[in-house]
Amino acid sequence: MPASAPTTPTEFTPMTVQLGGSRLSLQVGGTGRPLMLLHSLLADRSSFDRVAPMLARTHRVYLLDLPGFGESDFVDGGLDAVADRVAAGIRALALTDKPILLGNGYGGFVALNTVLRHPDLAERVVLADCGAAFSEPGRAAFRGMSAAVEKGGLSAIADVAMRRLFAPEYQAEHPELVAERRQRFLGLSTTTFHAAAASLATLDLRPQLRGMTLPALVLVGEMDEATPSPMSVELAAGLPAATLQILPGLAHVPQLQAPDRFLAAIEGFISGAAPGA
Repeated sequence: MPASAPTTPTEFTPMTVQLGGSRLSLQVGGTGRPLMLLHSLLADRSSFDRVAPMLARTHRVYLLDLPGFGESDFVDGGLDAVADRVAAGIRALALTDKPILLGNGYGGFVALNTVLRHPDLAERVVLADCGAAFSEPGRAAFRGMSAAVEKGGLSAIADVAMRRLFAPEYQAEHPELVAERRQRFLGLSTTTFHAAAASLATLDLRPQLRGMTLPALVLVGEMDEATPSPMSVELAAGLPAATLQILPGLAHVPQLQAPDRFLAAIEGFISGAAPGA
């Protein structure tokens, strides 16, 4: 981030947005253009802990608990309902400037669907390790994981989840981080997991991509097993104003695995550079 940015630690403050009878919880910190961070299905908002303080030096950062995570209430109705709840939460904040949406994994799918359904909501979008549709093997993987959770709970797929987050070599070199992420994953609501898995197993946003004119940065870890890089290649090719970056050696949560490289990859774009600049 810029050398002139302040070096004092940023305080993040809890906030709850009331949307009728439902809650959307988040943490807020920093000053500058608003930046919304949307987390993965296999993680939670803490997956941005390694980059949020740096981002808050130049942006007003909002760390959302997606519906069904943390203190945010679950919403039924699939990914469309999740996207609409996120959009309603952002509008309820009454921001002076349109925000930048940055989604990772499941949060990337939510961010993409949100800006497709609410094209006037955001100023630009970063789509990290996601896509517009899964292949049939990818869809089958979600159906299989959901069935395994139905029988044995989240612990039945914990090893699979960690492999989808981190490459095996990285897991071997960082056992403490992987153990911490495993515990976070096991705290997820099974209702939320089943609903998200069902949505991702049927999702196909490809027909809508050409209508999205927002600037988009598409990122993917080269070793991502959860959303393999061809998905991001297809996504970037389908968007009229997108650029693609493939991050060598990284997997599904690059902001956890290599925060400095992740920040370097997004810095120009979130500062206002045009795609491809």
